[in-house]
Amino acid sequence: MSNQRIVVKIGSSSLTGPQGGLDHQAVDFFADEIASLQRAGYSVLLVTSGAVAAGFREIGYPSRPKLLHEKQAAASVGQALLMRDYQQAFARHGIVSGQVLLTRSDFNNRKRTGNATMTIEELLKQGVIPIFNENDTVSVDELKFGDNDTLSALVANLARASQLIILTDMEGLYSADPRHDPTAKRYDRIDEITDEIYAVAGGSGSAVGTGGMRSKIDAAKIATRGGVPVFVGRVREVGDLKAAIDHHGKGTYFVTHVSALSIKKQWLGFLSTPLGTLIVDDGAAQALTREYRSLLPVGIKQVEGQFHAGDVIEVVNLQREVLGRGIVNYDHDQLQLICGLPSSEVSKRLGIEDIHRLEAVHRDEWVSL
Repeated sequence: MSNQRIVVKIGSSSLTGPQGGLDHQAVDFFADEIASLQRAGYSVLLVTSGAVAAGFREIGYPSRPKLLHEKQAAASVGQALLMRDYQQAFARHGIVSGQVLLTRSDFNNRKRTGNATMTIEELLKQGVIPIFNENDTVSVDELKFGDNDTLSALVANLARASQLIILTDMEGLYSADPRHDPTAKRYDRIDEITDEIYAVAGGSGSAVGTGGMRSKIDAAKIATRGGVPVFVGRVREVGDLKAAIDHHGKGTYFVTHVSALSIKKQWLGFLSTPLGTLIVDDGAAQALTREYRSLLPVGIKQVEGQFHAGDVIEVVNLQREVLGRGIVNYDHDQLQLICGLPSSEVSKRLGIEDIHRLEAVHRDEWVSL
């Protein structure tokens, strides 16, 4: 028996028929696969797309809508249909499922993130399968980008999952589109997500989903940085989902080389909203990312945005490549005065004799990205 937590993300293309309506047999199939995992002792958290795809025909649209307010109307109808099908499908196995609707702002706030975590823990404790979806009727970002791929990575990190399984209609990441290029080769394992990997990702692969392979790579980057390994691929036959967990799946495995981040660092790195940007010189970039040292004012070249001490800021190098995020110890106007100054000059410039912390960002309040 296993006590592992597995996050399974199912995309729109896997849940809908060729014309875009909800495929009830597909929902039943995935429920059967997930139920077999639960019987084997796994705790499963399901992240599902498909609300817009399930609802647009019911609402009277001839094809998947393009305008935001039409998508949100379709999602309003489709979300209820989607949950009804899941609940009926899991009920055949004696399993209760619960709905968890989230938006970006839920993850931006540490208190709300904490509340979501407690809800997840209680549902899993009671043997309930939590079913997550973007709250499409009020949210903008996830309707435009990602098809819940990013959401699945955030949930996987939040739940400290053993694995994230992202299901799609492709058997993983290929060197080219295998539907058009017979010489395309599949990447079975990816140890590091490089620019080359992004270059072969391409755009959205399906007419009913919004998430192409690129958004799945983005999700894999978030999850693996949080210590969660990722599988991206196809599950079509009985036993395929278990095979994916056992590393025999039809897809691509993204390996992680780091241990799970603390809840605080996960929030800081992936869930928070930076309110400003610090541009640092090469020495400071090296100290932050390679030497695990704090950021001192002397290494800061430029300050952008308006923020206060205790806010989250992003740090970039001279080429404006993002190095990471941290909690800043100064207001923006204070940093403007002292950036580039050695520590011995900081208190004089600010007119404060006893500064609690000289660091602009302490290493304990920092996450490299």
